Amino acid sequence: MAKVIYPGTFDPVTNGHIDIVYRAVELFDEVIVTVARNPSKTILFSVDERVEMLKESFKDLKKVTVDSFDGLVVDHARNLNAIGIIRGLRAISDFEYEFQMALMNRKLAGEITTILLMPHAKYTYLNSTIVRNLAQFHGDISEFVPPHVFERLKKKFGYK
Repeated sequence: MAKVIYPGTFDPVTNGHIDIVYRAVELFDEVIVTVARNPSKTILFSVDERVEMLKESFKDLKKVTVDSFDGLVVDHARNLNAIGIIRGLRAISDFEYEFQMALMNRKLAGEITTILLMPHAKYTYLNSTIVRNLAQFHGDISEFVPPHVFERLKKKFGYK
């Protein structure tokens, strides 16, 4: 059974993230979307809130589960018996970082493959930081996130 993980901070989950998961589900038997606890990032939603939003986003996909982890992503992948790590690649600017991480992960765990998936073109400019910044100023982010995530962002930023 081909199991992969899709790690990220998902703060918040966007339609671009969701698109990547749908692409991964077509290729693998099981996709574990896993929230990274990254102490170097400033976050808006707690780990539990992000896990809840992801679970709601994928409640109808039987091949998707959601969890969270601390530490190295390759260790988490090993613990879950995953064969690969899914990463989204939006633009050339993502490539250098993802390439470096893939090479380091290969050095640490040669048995785990990094798989780079590109989202639909309409999501190539989209990331969580942009969504948070727009939401902070009450911008219309309805086409960038699922409705349940939009509701949480509206509550967090006091939309009227």
